[in-house]
Amino acid sequence: MLLGSVLNPINSTIISVALVPIGRALGAPSSQTAWLVSALYLATSLGQPVVGRLIDLFGPRRLFLLSTGLVGLAGVAGTLAPNLGVLIAARVLLGFGTCAGYPAAMALLRSEARRTGRDSPGGVLTALAVANQTVAVVGPLLGGLLIAAGGWRATFALNVPLSAAAVLLGALRLPKPERTGPSPRRRPFARLDLPGMGLFAVLLTSLLLFLMNPRPGTWYLAALAAAAGGAFAVREVRAATPFIDLRVLGGNVPLLATYGRALVAYVVAYSFLYGFSQWTEEAYGLTPFHAGLAQIPMFLTAIGVSLVSGRRRGVRGKLLVGAAGQIVACLLMLTLAGQSPLWMLLLVALIFGIPQGLNNLALQNSVYFQADPERIASSAGLLRTFAYLGSMVASSATAASFGQRADTGGMHQLAWVMLVAGVLYLLLTLVDRTLGRAPAPDAPAARQG
Repeated sequence: MLLGSVLNPINSTIISVALVPIGRALGAPSSQTAWLVSALYLATSLGQPVVGRLIDLFGPRRLFLLSTGLVGLAGVAGTLAPNLGVLIAARVLLGFGTCAGYPAAMALLRSEARRTGRDSPGGVLTALAVANQTVAVVGPLLGGLLIAAGGWRATFALNVPLSAAAVLLGALRLPKPERTGPSPRRRPFARLDLPGMGLFAVLLTSLLLFLMNPRPGTWYLAALAAAAGGAFAVREVRAATPFIDLRVLGGNVPLLATYGRALVAYVVAYSFLYGFSQWTEEAYGLTPFHAGLAQIPMFLTAIGVSLVSGRRRGVRGKLLVGAAGQIVACLLMLTLAGQSPLWMLLLVALIFGIPQGLNNLALQNSVYFQADPERIASSAGLLRTFAYLGSMVASSATAASFGQRADTGGMHQLAWVMLVAGVLYLLLTLVDRTLGRAPAPDAPAARQG
């Protein structure tokens, strides 16, 4: 579960220090290399809820093995890519390949909770969050080491052994689906809402492509997204077994609010991850390795915060402190310049570690308690989808702010975007009075007969 769930974040963090070397090697400006970020999230934001729904119906084993196998193929394609176009295609394949890890983990946790009668596996949920934070610590530093040792292609080659390990562990340890009745496959396939999935794909793809390049010539993408959204809503309301049950989801206001918080939280987090890294390399003059080192305070702080707060009851306090940390860090970014002392960069990274550790854990726990248990995998997938929507907005804002070069003026412009998102996150938390109702970690669940 841990290895599968970290395949996506490790590729997210490694690429943050590889964008500049890739751009230099392939002759591509920052506005084009931003597609390496967006391609992965476009694929993953589409694939997460789809794969999550399939996991709800078929169980995690087959989907996990198929998806993590694609990660290895993407690693080979990226390692051998002759140009930026092939490299972007490899990132798309990588995005689809990392879709199953997190929904599969949440589905397994829910089934284990049902088996044991303990509704909140706080220790395991914390372990998932800390594993992602640990990988985030390793990612930029490991990326810098790999680039120094074997060039940027080594950051793609890393996926081959990781994929092999995940497939092997999954084949050995994941439970096989139970067979009950003469035709176990017919009923689950009949419950697949393929038209709904298709409309969702059109909606999300057109929306994300528009967000990547919002200008008058791309307004047709926004119109297509609106039309697909309307058709998707009509389809899901009428479908007997909808892909996303909008009637249930629409009545679950706390879960919708959690998704909204995830979107704006990841606008801030990924704007910092990608924008700050590019600025430290191009404007401040750090090497990829040292740019990775500069982010270590953020990730170490995030791990410590997650460990300390992981078993504490409630999420509202975590979200409020996380919101305040985002705002303070964004304000400090506005004071940075190319001549700023290194300790100021490290201080900004350290402060960003507080919301990084609190927000991820609180959002994950919120979905675990708020979602329909029968749709926990698809609900977890939707959490990642909204997070990736935020990352797409962050990537678009980074490309628009920097243009051809990541200079200090562009970094300040990006910091203002992050500050607005941080304030929205705070407001969404302040007005939500349902956040204090989550049960305590490891509370006994009502056993079902």
